[in-house]
Amino acid sequence: MNRRDFIKASTIAGAGALILPRTALGAKGPNNKLNIALIGVWGRALAHYDVLAEENVVALCDINEKRFPEALKRFPNAKTYVDWRKALDQKDLDAVVICTADHHHAFIANWALNRDLHVYCEKPLAISVEEARIVRANWMKKKTKLATQVGMQRHAIENFNRVKELIRDGAIGNLTDAYAWGNRQIRRAGYLPAQGTPPEGFHFDQWLGPSPDHPYNPDYFSGGPGMNCLQWNMFWDFGAGQVGDMGSHTMDLLWNAVDATLPTSAEAKGEKFNPDVTPVECESHWEHPANDWRGPINVSWYQGGVMPGSPRPYVDLKAIDHGAMFKGSKGFIIANFDTRIVLPVSDSADLTYYKPRTKETLLPPVGHFQRQWINACKNPSLKTACDFEYSGNMIEQMLLGLVAYRVGKKIEYNPATGQVTNSPEANALLSRKYRDGWTLNG
Repeated sequence: MNRRDFIKASTIAGAGALILPRTALGAKGPNNKLNIALIGVWGRALAHYDVLAEENVVALCDINEKRFPEALKRFPNAKTYVDWRKALDQKDLDAVVICTADHHHAFIANWALNRDLHVYCEKPLAISVEEARIVRANWMKKKTKLATQVGMQRHAIENFNRVKELIRDGAIGNLTDAYAWGNRQIRRAGYLPAQGTPPEGFHFDQWLGPSPDHPYNPDYFSGGPGMNCLQWNMFWDFGAGQVGDMGSHTMDLLWNAVDATLPTSAEAKGEKFNPDVTPVECESHWEHPANDWRGPINVSWYQGGVMPGSPRPYVDLKAIDHGAMFKGSKGFIIANFDTRIVLPVSDSADLTYYKPRTKETLLPPVGHFQRQWINACKNPSLKTACDFEYSGNMIEQMLLGLVAYRVGKKIEYNPATGQVTNSPEANALLSRKYRDGWTLNG
């Protein structure tokens, strides 16, 4: 019996009472709290505690049992699990929040969707092209009833809307190119050697999950809360490096404005390939087809200190550690997360062709990013800013750049089939091999 499709009868204090499932009540129901599983209770999860405390957190899951006491202080009625696969089978769940290591994200998200659960997943949604496509396709079949959001919380900054408005309203003419960059440089030689043994209650094999076997080393887990991912996400088996980290936040600033779906090509170059570690210095370029408001555009990503050229000598793009630039027929927009400038170029760029919006016609604010998702869980007709279609397309593009980097040549891509048409070796890199006992579609 599906709990969302049937009315349940129950007896309370000896009297007959009719109890409606939470999701049947709608946003104004008297018992309008979600039953949520929090997968990964430390690190980024701490940023969710306050808003989740307004709902019912009924399940906590973490590979480190020593994290449970603190989490249970906030969510005392939750059951605890080490294996997220068992947590997702708890029968009273409505939704899941995923704050695990990156190589588990697509797995947990897809399993949750298979159980008709709403999903909030920290970025990146996936670390392979195949994972991004599978999770996106699964959600697209259910998007009218399930709310999704990827944790690119900077999207709620009002500047994202202002940049989008300037471009859509023609402040720089016809858009032709868009660039994003991040200057973070965290270098590693290779996977860490074996060192010590996992402490009591620390389930390292469960942390490895679907990824290949590697020996335990405590340095993988030596980072502070919110930054612990920087100890492992640059390794190919555990993450997508800068692409999945600040690259997701910064490309979001660009992606929100250009209204793209999937590219038709990808090419990239950077430092010498390391089979263990994703590149620090790299640049990736994609071609995107025209849509109903603009012509075809080129999109680029630069990382590790590699930068696009400045539009004018007096503009120092390197002063922006994470930023975006948009090139149009009449000028440029340069932005970071919080601010933007318009740089008209040429005698015809007199801005007489551009009319600023009135206050009444500005794009509406996103508001509280996590609460936007919670509201959509209770009323799936509401939209979220970074759902699995928007975010899945974006990370698929970024991951295609890493594939092009690895094969060392421009690849032609068919977005409909998810196949590279000119490189069998690139096709082999669109997916990753999982350990026995792990499946993406459980």
